[in-house]
Amino acid sequence: MKQLLIVWHSRTGAAQAMAQAAALGAGDEAGVAVRLVKAESAGPEDLLAADGYIFAAPENLAALSGEMKAFLDRSYYPVLERLNGRPYAALIAAGSDGTGAARQLARIATGWRLRAIAEPIVVCTHAQSPEAILGQKHLSDAELRACAELGAAMAAGLAMGVF
Repeated sequence: MKQLLIVWHSRTGAAQAMAQAAALGAGDEAGVAVRLVKAESAGPEDLLAADGYIFAAPENLAALSGEMKAFLDRSYYPVLERLNGRPYAALIAAGSDGTGAARQLARIATGWRLRAIAEPIVVCTHAQSPEAILGQKHLSDAELRACAELGAAMAAGLAMGVF
């Protein structure tokens, strides 16, 4: 059975909702087990056990959130040269454009020689005040549907051997 690993970090709910939507979308695919793991709990062994990845995180100060970056940092060298060619996708929750976090994740994935299967999905919350930035986020059905569709596509590709 193929395994899809979804690693997520969220402080205000947006990236968590995105990850859960992707897991829900992927969950219907026969032959694919979906694991949804918080970045703080994930490590190299989780990456090695999976056949494909979705990373979901907020953008903080034009970069990946610290917890997602810490997961990537502690996992980077133990799995280097051992993930080559595996597929991945990115889900970014951002107050503005999300390009900094998406670019940072893409550079790390390039180092691992992962293969992007889709453009990053960036959900812009437009949170710009301290209150809005720190407040709980609620995403639209359309935003969550896009995440679910990405999860379904990743699982289908894994099941069919396309990735």
